[in-house]
Amino acid sequence: MPKFKPYDYKQSAMITLNYEDQLQSGTFEYAIHYLISKKLDLSIFHPHYENDETGRPAYDPAILLKIILFAYSKGITSSREIQWCCETNIIFKALSCDTVPHFTTIAAFVSQHAREIENLFEQILLICDQQGLLGHELFAIDGCKLPSNAAKEWSGTFKELEQKRDKLKRQIHHYLNEQQRHDKNETQENTRQQRTQQTINTLNQAHDKIEQFLKQSSPRRGQGKTKKEVKSNITDNESAKMTTSKGTIQGYNGVASVDKKHQIIIDAQAFGEGQEHHVLKPVLEKIKTRYKKLGIHNNIYDKTIVTADTGYANEANMKYCHQNKINAYIPDNKFRQRDPKFKTQHGKYGKRAQSVDTHTGSLIPSSEFHFDPINKTCTCPMNQPMQPRGERQDRYENYKLYFEGHPNQCRQCELKPKCMRTPSSANHRKGHGRQVSFIIEKKHRKTNYTDWMKHRVDSQKGKQIYSHRMSVVEPVFGNLTNNKKLNRFSLRSKEKVQAQWQLYCLVHNIEKLNHYSKLFH
Repeated sequence: MPKFKPYDYKQSAMITLNYEDQLQSGTFEYAIHYLISKKLDLSIFHPHYENDETGRPAYDPAILLKIILFAYSKGITSSREIQWCCETNIIFKALSCDTVPHFTTIAAFVSQHAREIENLFEQILLICDQQGLLGHELFAIDGCKLPSNAAKEWSGTFKELEQKRDKLKRQIHHYLNEQQRHDKNETQENTRQQRTQQTINTLNQAHDKIEQFLKQSSPRRGQGKTKKEVKSNITDNESAKMTTSKGTIQGYNGVASVDKKHQIIIDAQAFGEGQEHHVLKPVLEKIKTRYKKLGIHNNIYDKTIVTADTGYANEANMKYCHQNKINAYIPDNKFRQRDPKFKTQHGKYGKRAQSVDTHTGSLIPSSEFHFDPINKTCTCPMNQPMQPRGERQDRYENYKLYFEGHPNQCRQCELKPKCMRTPSSANHRKGHGRQVSFIIEKKHRKTNYTDWMKHRVDSQKGKQIYSHRMSVVEPVFGNLTNNKKLNRFSLRSKEKVQAQWQLYCLVHNIEKLNHYSKLFH
């Protein structure tokens, strides 16, 4: 028979535990503990506490910050789970000194201290500069679109929300009539009556929710020149519907500006709009103001290059960069087509290009359509007249005429597979035919600031500089979304979401300090 060491689960033992010994030098938890205890000024939180004479003692902000930042580094955002970790996990116990803050205390700390969290972000940034982690050579700006704590089903223009409210009202009347009819016949069972009443209550709540929002709110307007109405959201009206590579979401765009040397995040802001071009100016101004406030540089753009992707390119942004002497490289969405190196590799870039080249071949270009600029008419390659869709100015200030084929004609056309990217769209009840546009007065227009930026980006120096953008900013988003498991924002309203976004960026910057500075060694 084999022999085993004896054991008894009923026995008792006394374990001597030193919490500071659990925070080993070189670890992320030690970096958090050291920075918060010895380097950061947490007196900014003190005005929120008024319990010096009356009231029970509060949890020290240092304790709450340590457990929240460590939880975020592990991808834990639930305040209930953070409370559970403080009860069961030895590292959380060490950081909290064996205190267990209630989950409501943890949640309130994150949602009610947006300004203080931004101040901590700036303090960490200043430490990064003092440790030589900022190169001030190149900044890369980009955004990460993430879902928020709001459902896109509750989004719509005021007209769409009114239609949804009226539809709910009709459903309520239908169920009430059904209930009355069954009551008269006395054929409805108790369980059926309960289900019907529960359905009516649910519909009433949804109806009242929409009705209250329409009474208390006004239509939300976009950022463009026309101030066109955009979709509101009943749950979180500061969030927006956004199109991403994974589909349409209701959320926020977390914009990060990253320094090239060690990929330190120098600015983190959340915006509730899908379009990025209006974001560039406030981000650049915020960086300049912050660097001057911290005493790093009076005008950082005297020595630093700024890069951003095509989503930030429009005439207004190019004008702003030119007038403020910002050394920026922001390409338009045609810059790859002007580069000879990419002419033979069109099929390798983008899902749209792959699907076109693989299945249907190259689409029939707009140059094959017969456009009459004098009479402003257009016919397709099958000699069918196209419907004019107006004349307007694009974001590069080019005046364009837009035309669209009639869905019935495109649906039956033999060239449909070669003419439309999604031929099935013409089959839908509200489908569209082929759409084309033509620039008018292109030869006679004046050169603009977009042309100035095109010249910079297309130069050999511009191509070399812009090639660094992706390698600077994309790994940061990879770290936050994959390693830190940031796949959605759990709070509502722009202020609270921005605080959560900055907390995650704080975690990233503290990791960089831990890896590259000599502060903890």
